[in-house]
Amino acid sequence: MKKFSVFAALVSLVIASHSEALASEDIIVKREAAERFVVLPKGVRFPEGITANPKTEEIYVATFDFGPNTNKLLRFKKNGQLVAQRDFGGTPLLGLQFNPWDNKVYICNFGASKIQRIDANFKDMTEIEDVASIPSIGPPLPRTVDNPDGTMDTITFGNGFPAPNALIFDRYGNLFVSDSFQGAIFRINNAGTCATPCPVDLVKHDGLLATAGFPPFGANGLALSKDGTKLFIANTGDDRILRLDLTTKDISIWAESIDGADGIAFHHGWLVVAANQGDQLAILNDSGRVIAKLGDFLGIRGDGSPRGLLFPASLVIMDDKIFVTNLALPLTMTEGDEPEEDVTRYTVSQIDIPKHLP
Repeated sequence: MKKFSVFAALVSLVIASHSEALASEDIIVKREAAERFVVLPKGVRFPEGITANPKTEEIYVATFDFGPNTNKLLRFKKNGQLVAQRDFGGTPLLGLQFNPWDNKVYICNFGASKIQRIDANFKDMTEIEDVASIPSIGPPLPRTVDNPDGTMDTITFGNGFPAPNALIFDRYGNLFVSDSFQGAIFRINNAGTCATPCPVDLVKHDGLLATAGFPPFGANGLALSKDGTKLFIANTGDDRILRLDLTTKDISIWAESIDGADGIAFHHGWLVVAANQGDQLAILNDSGRVIAKLGDFLGIRGDGSPRGLLFPASLVIMDDKIFVTNLALPLTMTEGDEPEEDVTRYTVSQIDIPKHLP
């Protein structure tokens, strides 16, 4: 009887192990999924924002540089050829969004706390238009966090700098803007036609949209549900995806533990997330569960560019291909402990979305 019990236990262990193996197959993992799309011109650093014109398939990339180099908005053909670059001087740029209603690219000018725009077919000297200034509203109220022992911690936020980070248009031409430091979501109604400077409405100001984590950016990437009633928001420092009901203004945590959740976009009902600290893209199903992990950091090439993904920040999807910026920005204060410090040429990667997702 004892031998049978041992045998039964072994059989149970094998079955359990087999079940775990089957369960692990539900997640698609492709570490080498990221291919190099373009290398930025010499001296142009830290690509962050990205968008695309679906008609021309041109790709637009913005840089987030605080150093002596000037920031650029770059325009590439679908084959990777650089068409134009517009100088933005010393003000770092973040999110971009193409607007099909006026054929312009909208820009989060982080350094100036403004939303700007430029003709999609811009040249080196095309005029940059100011759309709106993000208002200073201060940090959100403190946030309480429950502990397992029944106690609570209180997080008090202090950063009140208006920090526009990401953009998305709804079907009516209204532009939503995330503010990473003030912990807020703003909306510019009829952004393509409103009289500039356009009024900026506050949609939500909440502690869930701020962070005391790392990297120190709260509300970041934005994506709208298919019916336009829910706004999904990446909180980078908290490794979360939030969901904001635009009707009730209720906000909730939709997904956790996405390592540095940054740029996001929906594709056929799946949410694609750039995990900037995980050096990968995560694809989530409609329950917020990860079903695919694409890309990884695979070292530095001989030309000084990253192989694979390194601090993937923003993404745009055209057809079944994802284009993602490799920000490769060193963030820690300890010299020599980050591969980003070894990068001398900066890239945008492309990834094919798996045809059969769980």
